[in-house]
Amino acid sequence: VAAYLKATHEIGARTSRETIQMRPVISSWTALLAYVRQQLQHEPREQFRVLFLDRKNQLIADEQMSQGTVNEAPVYPREIARRALELSASALILVHNHPSGDPTPSREDVSMTHKLIAALEPVSISVHDHLIIGRHKAVSLRAEGLI
Repeated sequence: VAAYLKATHEIGARTSRETIQMRPVISSWTALLAYVRQQLQHEPREQFRVLFLDRKNQLIADEQMSQGTVNEAPVYPREIARRALELSASALILVHNHPSGDPTPSREDVSMTHKLIAALEPVSISVHDHLIIGRHKAVSLRAEGLI
């Protein structure tokens, strides 16, 4: 049963990934949310992922930049900037989960987002949004007016 559930989860993840990679990320907010929620909403540890986008907001890569504990994951702006430059990304969407299930942004989430924006500004890479994924809901820092 466990192997069947893992296989089913992997099939769903691959299908979501293929769907999101075939079209611009920004033009389909619903597909973006479905993709990131499917990837993160049930993770027992906090993960920080970055969606690297090209000039047309097409997905270049979706990479896990760190994995932490039940309530925090380390984020290194230097490493994210380095990887964005390696991939020739023009923009990023930051994504992380809250294993507690509550996607309410913490002060640390907002502060870290501002540090990343400041680190990427000199190299002309923009941060479109930072999504926090909970068990049943996702929060956009941009929609909340926090960035």
